[in-house]
Amino acid sequence: MKRIASCVALALMLTACATARMHSQEELNVASLGCGLAYGELIQDEEEKKLLIMFRAAPSPAHRDCVHRWAKKRHLKLVIIESIKFPEETN
Repeated sequence: MKRIASCVALALMLTACATARMHSQEELNVASLGCGLAYGELIQDEEEKKLLIMFRAAPSPAHRDCVHRWAKKRHLKLVIIESIKFPEETN
């Protein structure tokens, strides 16, 4: 019984220390579509691999929850960019 408890404790410690990996754009697009987002609304920072960035104007609680669950399973921290103002193009 002591040995089983030690194995379970070791497994928990190893999963807590898991490092994030870079996900392909295809994987991110599948997650986007699965959560009701469009292509390109999820990106992963190349320098800070633990950051998953969601670009979406006023994401619904369902969108946030879905992406948060996906990120958490993959040891990523979700960052939400809700509004971006682009300079207007001049012709």
